Amino acid sequence: MISDLSGKRAVITGAAAGLGRATAELFIAQGAKVVVSDRDGDGAAEAAAALGPNAVAATCDVTVAAQIAETIDVARSSFGGLDVMVNNAGIEIGKPLTETTEEEFDALMKINVTGVFLGIKAAVPALAEAGGGSIVNMASVAGIGGAPLLGAYCASKGAVVRLTEVAAIELKAANIRVNAVCPAFIDTAMVDRLVSPFEAAVGMPFGEVLKVKQGRIGTAAEVAEMVAFLASDDSSFTTGSQYVLDGGLVAGLL
Repeated sequence: MISDLSGKRAVITGAAAGLGRATAELFIAQGAKVVVSDRDGDGAAEAAAALGPNAVAATCDVTVAAQIAETIDVARSSFGGLDVMVNNAGIEIGKPLTETTEEEFDALMKINVTGVFLGIKAAVPALAEAGGGSIVNMASVAGIGGAPLLGAYCASKGAVVRLTEVAAIELKAANIRVNAVCPAFIDTAMVDRLVSPFEAAVGMPFGEVLKVKQGRIGTAAEVAEMVAFLASDDSSFTTGSQYVLDGGLVAGLL
């Protein structure tokens, strides 16, 4: 079933490329109005222009609370309010823990965790003004279990899962639903950057790892479809949950 987002007003962080861009494209196609937010302001502007009149761009570093608040204000001024907040912006580190520097760890946690925390806080007043809404946080299967080279990333996405659960409980009375999406390996530039380190760590071609663990690589469009469902009224009884998109990776012992 294709989720109907007609009339929904959304902010999507990290939307200049990858999962965020695919989500913005689907939201527009399904009738939403979208603030395409990214710290790459030129990329956000290019994406918004390509998406048409129902998209506007905002330059936003999610580690800066004032910039997130300004992005929410763009939704208010451009669309009259906010119904959906998608906290998608994130980065990866593909290194053993013992080779990860404190500066790298701090930077990743600042974007992947603090950015989601700040996004939730900034969105709540606008969502409450609209009578409620949906927050979708981009987590990962790395937030459910461990993986070599992804210690910092796993820690950050595990934190996103827990933040999602607590926010869902605390915001239920305000009619604000909060859910997380947990993709496995998806065909994005982020995963491309992990191919060589993973092949070196596991001693086999990345394609073979995918075949064994999740069957095939996932697509950004498949992730976007799950985000759209959670943003729509079709998921009105869904909050505090994690939706795994992994081709059976987490379920399999072998």
